[in-house]
Amino acid sequence: MTRCTNRPLRLALAACCAALLAAALPAGAQQLLPGNAGQRPFPPAALRGSLKIVNMAEAELNGKAIRLAPGLRIFNPQNALVFAHSLAGQNVKVNYVTEASTGMLLTAWILTEAEARQPRKGDDAVITNIRTEPAATPR
Repeated sequence: MTRCTNRPLRLALAACCAALLAAALPAGAQQLLPGNAGQRPFPPAALRGSLKIVNMAEAELNGKAIRLAPGLRIFNPQNALVFAHSLAGQNVKVNYVTEASTGMLLTAWILTEAEARQPRKGDDAVITNIRTEPAATPR
């Protein structure tokens, strides 16, 4: 079996492979550069809440029980993944996203002090369909 002994060709192939691998890196990993410290890009659908992990399948979100999705991802303030069991019993302030079809907790970001001060809609607001104004009478 003959092998490629052309050194410049091997170097060009290695450089091409390195370029493809660099292009495959997720764009989100490049968001936390020193110039962007503390500015994580949360999705617009993310809500604010208080999370307490009860066990590997359940948690309390804003004091209400919620199931954890099998693909749950929890990010610490440095945007690194953490295991749910390492947060058991702790109350942490988070931005979170639930799975639309099941209502399970899908992703949570543990907030820094600066991120927690920024306003964001959360499930802790009371939303009802009760009206306090008198109903309009038809004429």
